[in-house]
Amino acid sequence: MEGKKKVTCPLVCAVFVAVIGSIQYGYNTGVINAPEEIIKSFFNETWIERTGEPISKNLLTSLWSLSVAIFSVGGMIGSFSVGLFVNRFGRRNSMLLVNILAIIGGTLMGFSKLAKAVEMLIVGRFIIGLFCGLCTGFVPMYISEVSPTALRGAFGTMNQLGVVVGILVAQVFGLEVIMGTKMLWPLLLGFTIILAILQCAALPFCPESPRFLLINKKEEEKAQAVLQKLRGTQDVSSDIQEMKEESAKMSQEKKVTIPELFRSPSYRQAIIIAIALQLSQQLSGINAVFYYSTGIFKDAGVQQPVYATIGAGVVNTVFTVVSLFLVERAGRRTLHLVGLGGMAVCAVFMTIALVLQKTVAWMSYISIISILAFVALFEIGPGPIPWFIVSELFSQGPRPAAVAVAGCSNWTSNFLVAMLFPYAAEYCGPYVFIIFIVFLVFFFIFTFFKVPETKGRTFEDISSGFERRAVDGVATATVEKGPVMEMTSIQPTKDVAGDI
Repeated sequence: MEGKKKVTCPLVCAVFVAVIGSIQYGYNTGVINAPEEIIKSFFNETWIERTGEPISKNLLTSLWSLSVAIFSVGGMIGSFSVGLFVNRFGRRNSMLLVNILAIIGGTLMGFSKLAKAVEMLIVGRFIIGLFCGLCTGFVPMYISEVSPTALRGAFGTMNQLGVVVGILVAQVFGLEVIMGTKMLWPLLLGFTIILAILQCAALPFCPESPRFLLINKKEEEKAQAVLQKLRGTQDVSSDIQEMKEESAKMSQEKKVTIPELFRSPSYRQAIIIAIALQLSQQLSGINAVFYYSTGIFKDAGVQQPVYATIGAGVVNTVFTVVSLFLVERAGRRTLHLVGLGGMAVCAVFMTIALVLQKTVAWMSYISIISILAFVALFEIGPGPIPWFIVSELFSQGPRPAAVAVAGCSNWTSNFLVAMLFPYAAEYCGPYVFIIFIVFLVFFFIFTFFKVPETKGRTFEDISSGFERRAVDGVATATVEKGPVMEMTSIQPTKDVAGDI
């Protein structure tokens, strides 16, 4: 069983090349924040050239909000379209194909200043959002399908590591000393093209998902050859057998559509859990902290708040690496609970610090420590886990539809937080994080009672666990058994547990 836990060069290369898509998502999320004032002045100059008078404050705010939010709208549409690509073109080829969108979007943004066209920047942001929405589906799915069971969690965390590295790179490149200037900001936005070309050059050398080859394309020999290369061993019979069992089960099912996920008792619990985990990530308040961290550091008296925000980005990256090593030891459910509970405590301290920082001088240090701890705990659980656990909760048939629904719920909640948080901050003032404390407590309780542990379990074992619960639903209610036991008592089979 040692081969199942072996880390091979082809496996690492395949995961790293796929993760470029996650870096793109992180980069394009963070890149717009640093040059905000410079881009606003570009909007104003363009407007003066066209109309002969300065842009009104309301229209400028609206155009800026649209430039930021249109990215999430593209992401929602893109994430919902994942299933259209992966079943038709395969996982790897889909990632290769959609890089066309990244190149088009990056080109439009990069040349918007030269063309003096605000519209190009906004359309470019929408197209790059479409691309990133598709990536948030493709990347975790591909990684989970090429990784051995015993390493699936650790490699799954690489997706989130890519996102936080992308955000950090965007923050650093956005500094005035690098590309955050009046002259170079189009290059900052257009840099995404370089990443797209890099991934396009590397993807043809990566294998297609063996699960897609065997289960969807019925090409067993190709799947076996890919597995032998990825696992670094000739004996891949246990992997092939597991996929064949899953394929046999799939042949008895009709094609799973998105409405079917909610109608069928076999999938309903799993899709509700998948959506709830995605919502727990976005409604935890992490984006509120990142969007407004510079302001919080400024209020706390930090001389150069932009560097403090980059410091928070470094903490973000470091603790994602920590999660990578913990996820196969502690388990997904445990880390998610630790993250949510810890973030709720940090949010309480943050609220107290924000309320008292005008009267108690040292409270500003408490708010900074709380922010950094909040970010660290997010990357321990709620950051990486919702992305890859969705692929683990479903078998090959319903997986594309489930990933599309989960991704869309993530992007939608991201969009709503970005749009509504400024108003909430205005009305609630320093008490704004109480809203997120309520969400964090709710999702902690939900995870505790409803989310099963998937560590060390095969895809088939996890999905059949939900089906057993759907069939036994009436019976289990009559047995004296708590909901924690009912949802989480299915243990890994002995041979799988031995691999860990």
